[in-house]
Amino acid sequence: MRVTIVSPEKTLYKDEVQSVVVPGGMGTFEVLDNHAPIISNLTEGVVNVSGATPFQLHVKGGFIEVARNEVSICVEVNGNK
Repeated sequence: MRVTIVSPEKTLYKDEVQSVVVPGGMGTFEVLDNHAPIISNLTEGVVNVSGATPFQLHVKGGFIEVARNEVSICVEVNGNK
């Protein structure tokens, strides 16, 4: 599945991955291949991406949209990342 993580300033991460774990509004959840479509807000916490290039980012908040193995995450981060 393809994951793109952006902040208002720039694209922070874009790659094919096995999974992504996010701090959702109702608790932490994991997105895997063929996940049902979903839109959720994100709370403060850590986004963890598992793939060829692992990635971890502390976020203040944001939102996630999942549809057809495309994961789009827009985040607010502290400082310049």
